[in-house]
Amino acid sequence: MAKTTTGRAPGSGTRRTMTAAARAAAKRAERGHHEPATEATVAVAGRTILIEAPKDGWEDPPEPSLESAEEDPPPADGGSPRRRRRLLTAVLGVLLVAGLVAVAALGWQYWDGRRTETARTQALTAARESAPVVLSYDYRRLDKGFAAARTHLTGDFRDEYGRTTKTVVGPTARKYRGVVKATVAAPASGGSPAASVVSASPDKVVVLLFVNQVTESTQVSGARVDLNRVRMTMTRTDEGWKVSAVDAL
Repeated sequence: MAKTTTGRAPGSGTRRTMTAAARAAAKRAERGHHEPATEATVAVAGRTILIEAPKDGWEDPPEPSLESAEEDPPPADGGSPRRRRRLLTAVLGVLLVAGLVAVAALGWQYWDGRRTETARTQALTAARESAPVVLSYDYRRLDKGFAAARTHLTGDFRDEYGRTTKTVVGPTARKYRGVVKATVAAPASGGSPAASVVSASPDKVVVLLFVNQVTESTQVSGARVDLNRVRMTMTRTDEGWKVSAVDAL
């Protein structure tokens, strides 16, 4: 008795599987014509891109652009390399300007300090030389003495000195035969005259001097010695340092 063997032909399972898959695809396609799509998932160049549908839906999902899919994602910090380079350039520019300003300020301070130090030395020397000439006179040579004194003066003080000597000092000196000889005091043991700088700037220096004045006239018996402190303001001019003010203390 011959045996009848029933079974599935080779490949029948595969055909049924493919047929079932086709039917499922057809049903999905049929539903797609009646139900609006809310989103579409498309695989492009090995990547999966999720595209949200418009408010009213669409019939067919849009095809994504291959260029947009192939673009590299923006940097995590949200800035492009060009933008970062511009920012770095701007920062370096600011630092460079700040450095130049600091160098210029330090250079100005150094230069101003050197000028002030030079002014102190020159003005102090000029004050020591000017004081005896400006504060002395002799009734026998008034015009010559006053003219010599004016060469050490400047500004309004020069004009004031001229008026005072003409109207007050000159007539009084002639009347009483006055002679005044001024010297800057010096230590008994020798050394530099007693003068020091009170304040200084590159163009103006105030000097304090200790001045001895020996006065002779018909109004005094013998010679009278006056020990005075004098504050003398020295101003830089095109002709050197000149006296712009004298105050007796």
